[in-house]
Amino acid sequence: MNLIKRLNTFIHDPFEMKILMNKIKELFVLIIRILILVGVGYVILSPLIGMFVNAISSDVDAYNPMVFVLPQFPTWERFQLAWKRLDYLPTMGRDLLYTGSLTLLQLLICSMVGYGFARFEFPLKKVLFAMVVVMIVIPSHTVMLPFYLTFRSFDPFGIVTAIHGAPINLMATVWPMYILTALGCGIRSGLYIYIFNQFFRGLPKEIEEAAFVDGCGVWKTYFKIMLRNASPAIITVTVFSIVWQFNDTFYAKLFLISENVVISKKIASLQANIANLDKVLDPTIQELYLDAGVLLILLPIVIVYLILQKNFIEGVERSGIVG
Repeated sequence: MNLIKRLNTFIHDPFEMKILMNKIKELFVLIIRILILVGVGYVILSPLIGMFVNAISSDVDAYNPMVFVLPQFPTWERFQLAWKRLDYLPTMGRDLLYTGSLTLLQLLICSMVGYGFARFEFPLKKVLFAMVVVMIVIPSHTVMLPFYLTFRSFDPFGIVTAIHGAPINLMATVWPMYILTALGCGIRSGLYIYIFNQFFRGLPKEIEEAAFVDGCGVWKTYFKIMLRNASPAIITVTVFSIVWQFNDTFYAKLFLISENVVISKKIASLQANIANLDKVLDPTIQELYLDAGVLLILLPIVIVYLILQKNFIEGVERSGIVG
C-alpha cells in the first residue's frame, strides 16, 4: 500500500515526478559511463591479460583447446627462465641509469629552451620555433642517415681531427644519444620544448618582475622560481621521456648501442637464446617465454605510471599540451 501511495504521489506531483526523472537520468548516464570505461579498459588491458595468461601456462595448457582464460596447471617457470636469460637485474639497472640520466638532461635542456622562447625576444625567434615544430612532425627515419654518418665520423668543425688527427667513431656507444639530447635533438625533444613553452607562457610575468626587483638574475629566477612553478610540465615531460627513452629501439639499433644497456633490444633475441641455450625448440612454447620477458620489461614503466598517475593527468591538463 505504501508503494502504491508513493507512486500516486509521483504521478500527481509534478515536482516529485521531476526529481524521479532526474534520478533515472543520472542512473542511465552512470550505467553508460561504466559500460564505456569497462569497454575501453578491456580493449587496453586485454593484450596484457592475454600475455600474462600465456606466461603462466604450462606446456599442457598451451596445447589444450579447453583452456581459454585461466590455465589448469599454472607455472612461474616462464618468468624464471626469462629473468635468467635477460640477465634481468643488472641489465635493467644499466637501462634505468641510462634512461634516467637522459631524462634529467632532457628536462634541463628542453625547459631552458622552452623558457627562452616563452619569455625572451631575439632575432629569428619565429623561424627557430618553427624548426622546433618541424622536429615534432618530421619522421625519425628521414634523418637516420645524416645521424649515422655524423656519429660514425664524428668531427664537429674539424676540432677532433685537429686534436687527434682523424675523426672518431661513436657508434656502439651511448654518446650519440647524450650529444643529441644535450643539443635539444633527443627523442621527442621538440614536443617537450613545446610543452614547456606553452606552460611558461601561461605563467604571469609579475612573478619574474617581483624576482628581478628582489635582485634575482635571469638564471636564479629560472632555477629558483620558474622551475618550481613548472612542476606540472616537469611531471608530464618526465613520464613521456622515461617511457619513450625506455622503449626506444630505433636509435638504439641505429647507433648500435649494446643490448646490455638497452633491455628492449635484448627481448628480440630472447627466443633464440632460449632455443639455443635451453633447447626449447617448440615455437609455441618459445612464445610463452617471450610473453613473460615482455611483461618483465614492462614492469618498471607500469610502476612509474602508477606512482605518477594523478600528477601526470593534472600536469597534462595544466601544461598546455592541447593548446
